[in-house]
Amino acid sequence: MAIDVILGLQWGDEGKGKIVDYLATEYDIVARFQGGPNAGHTLKFDGKKYVLHTVPSGIFRPNLVNLIGNGVVIDPITLEKELNKLDDAGVSYQDRLLIARKAHLILPTHRYLDAASEAAKGKEKIGSTLKGIGPTYMDKTGRNGLRVGDIEQRNFMERYQSLREKHLNLLALYPPIDFDLETEEAKWMEAVQKLASMQLVDGEYYINEALKSGKRILAEGAQGSMLDIDFGTYPYVTSSNTITAGVCIGLGVSPHQIGEVIGITKAYCTRVGSGPFPTELDNEIGERLRREGSEFGATTGRPRRCGWLDLPQLQYTIMLNGVTQLVITKIDVFNDFEAIELGVSYWWNGQESAQLPYDLCQDAIQPQYVHFAGWQQSLDSISDYEELPEAARSYLAAIEQHLNTPITMVSTGPERSKLIVKKWSMAELK
Repeated sequence: MAIDVILGLQWGDEGKGKIVDYLATEYDIVARFQGGPNAGHTLKFDGKKYVLHTVPSGIFRPNLVNLIGNGVVIDPITLEKELNKLDDAGVSYQDRLLIARKAHLILPTHRYLDAASEAAKGKEKIGSTLKGIGPTYMDKTGRNGLRVGDIEQRNFMERYQSLREKHLNLLALYPPIDFDLETEEAKWMEAVQKLASMQLVDGEYYINEALKSGKRILAEGAQGSMLDIDFGTYPYVTSSNTITAGVCIGLGVSPHQIGEVIGITKAYCTRVGSGPFPTELDNEIGERLRREGSEFGATTGRPRRCGWLDLPQLQYTIMLNGVTQLVITKIDVFNDFEAIELGVSYWWNGQESAQLPYDLCQDAIQPQYVHFAGWQQSLDSISDYEELPEAARSYLAAIEQHLNTPITMVSTGPERSKLIVKKWSMAELK
């Protein structure tokens, strides 16, 4: 068996949680492979809304195993809060949620460092979620981080205190900020006890043995491909590899075990925080997209920047990820739009190009657009792709043709039921 992958093709917030939840019934295991509580995967069903930050989005499907892989960084406090909400919702997870021992821990002082570092940047802020993600990955690559499996070791507290002291020495380099370390540490130590009671596994052995036994596995990405530490809009990126290659490192599997790669994109673009955004609409249309799409961060609550869909950007991330099929979300946001624009190329360095420049931050880019008529009707009652308004199908067909990748699903609303599965043949996907 192969591992299928689902990930975002933009700057995050593409609607991955809903699609993972939908596809989960076709799998035995859903595994998160990178990121941390900076993720916010939103699911809506039975009239209720759920937001997951660390727990994989397959947790609401009974009998499905969910694995938090070694590439994820875990804040025990955030995880405990999520588990408490699952308890409140009556979701049984004790036998279905596994945590890789090699996943790294976010300490309170990681969050302290994150906040102090971001505050010190002033106008040069990168838009950190202040969850301690960056400092934790820095300790990971610096080879002195703490991992989940260390909780089981006798010298855990000694190692915790050593890393804490290192962080406090670093904090002396920054202007002071308001952070109640004593209170946060008390909560963290209590949450660690909850974490220790969970099923801890050697994730790399678990996932490979599952593959050998024929288990169907879906790898769930967090953030988006344009936030990848190597190939995103550096330095305005996250601290992990968000692309397909990250599955191998974040779960401990070989590249030949990757199967379908399902890329998710909104029908338009959004971005939270700072950084380049070629098709951004800093005007009434952008505000309208934000309002109609309820574009506020599930993790931070910050308003998202909005703009037209950017096909050169999507071509880039489809190439990086080896995407085999596309999912388009939030097309319903355009229901009342009279006209829609689609970015098909860039004008930069005196020429038109479909390639992204080396540094989107430095190069002046002018997107080139083609125009489409809106459909100005609700899509709520539509369950078949061919029943979509002609204008909507024309817009989707242009995306599909330009990207040379089949669209297999179209989401027409946040609820679990509002998803059109397009008819396609395996020949289209090969």
